[in-house]
Amino acid sequence: MARRDISGAVDFAYLEGFAAGDSTVIDEVLALFREQAALWTPMLDPAHPGWKDAVHTVKGAARGVGAFALGEACERCEAGQESLDGVRTALDVALMDIAAYAHERALRSLKG
Repeated sequence: MARRDISGAVDFAYLEGFAAGDSTVIDEVLALFREQAALWTPMLDPAHPGWKDAVHTVKGAARGVGAFALGEACERCEAGQESLDGVRTALDVALMDIAAYAHERALRSLKG
């Protein structure tokens, strides 16, 4: 994975600007987002009693890291205009972008 694998689902320039370019903060925020996504994913099921809360939480977290398409999918879901499948798909795409970005950053750090 590398920058060429990034789909644009996450605006990393936004995140870098928000974190004032602090690599440690960027890495920590993205790691936290990935950890939380593992908790949210099972809740993004219409049979789960907390799915609405999960969608709302994902919406805010997504916007915080620059995953604006995911945030919009969550907002549409809250309004009854998007399915949970759409939210899960948008979350998966955002996580793939984050993985590609993190991989690229790791490779860059190895090169010095």
